[in-house]
Amino acid sequence: MQDLKDKKVFLLDMDGTIYLGNELIDGAKDFLEKIKEEGKSYIFLTNNSSKDRKSYVDKLRGLEIEAKEEEVYTSGLATITYLKDKKAGAKIYLLGTPALEREFEDAGFELVRERNREVDYVVLGFDTTLTYEKLWGACEYISEGIEYIATHPDFNCPLPDDKFMPDAGAMAALIEASTGETPYVVGKPNRGVIDSIASEYQIDKDDMIMVGDRLYTDIKTGINAGISTAVVFSGETKEEDYELSDTKADYAFESVKDMIKLI
Repeated sequence: MQDLKDKKVFLLDMDGTIYLGNELIDGAKDFLEKIKEEGKSYIFLTNNSSKDRKSYVDKLRGLEIEAKEEEVYTSGLATITYLKDKKAGAKIYLLGTPALEREFEDAGFELVRERNREVDYVVLGFDTTLTYEKLWGACEYISEGIEYIATHPDFNCPLPDDKFMPDAGAMAALIEASTGETPYVVGKPNRGVIDSIASEYQIDKDDMIMVGDRLYTDIKTGINAGISTAVVFSGETKEEDYELSDTKADYAFESVKDMIKLI
C-alpha cells in the first residue's frame, strides 16, 4: 500500500465527507488547503446527475470553499465521456433535467425528445423533471433493443432531517418492471466513472485516491477501479458499521481532518 504522501489527486465525495447538508465538516477547509499547499489536486466526485458543475461550485462557494468547475465531476459528465468514446455526436433519448440536457448538447450530442425516431442510446439520469411521456418513450426504445445506460444506481437521494427523494435507481427499477431490461451504469460504484476521469484529465490511476463516507459507493468505486481508498466516519458509515463490513478501505479516518498531517 502506497503512503498517502505519494497520492497526487484526491477524488472527494461531498455530502458526508466535506459537508453535511449546509455545514462544513470540521477540518474540511484546512484539508483542501493542505492538498493545494502540497502541490496536489482534488476533484469533487458526485453521483448526482441532476445538477451541473456550476451548481456545485456555487454550493461550495456558499460554504467558503473556492472551487473551479473543472474541479467538479458528476456521473452525468462521466456518462458523456463514456459515450463520446463510443460514438461522438450520437442521437440520445435522455431522461434528465435541463441542466443535464445542456451538458449533453454542449458535448455535441443530438437529443431526441420524441418517440418513433432514430436513436443510438437511451440515457437515464436523475430526472427531477420526469414525465410519463418521457418514461413511455424510454421503455419503447429500450424494448426495441436500443442500448440503455444510466448515470448512476442510487435508489434515493438523501435530504435533511432523514428524508429522501427517489433517485435514478428507483426510476431504473420502474423501467425494468416494464421492459425487463437493466442499464449499464457508469457512476459510482462502477469503475467507469474513474476510467472517465483518468481519460479526461490524463491522470495515472496510481496517483489517485478515492475518499468518501459510503462503503457501497465511494469505497467500492475505488476497489472496482483498482485505486487507493480512504473511508471517513463523518457521514453515513460509522466505525462500528465498518468493523462489521466485508468492504474495507486502504485507510480509515474519523474525518478528513485526520488526513491533513499525512498528505
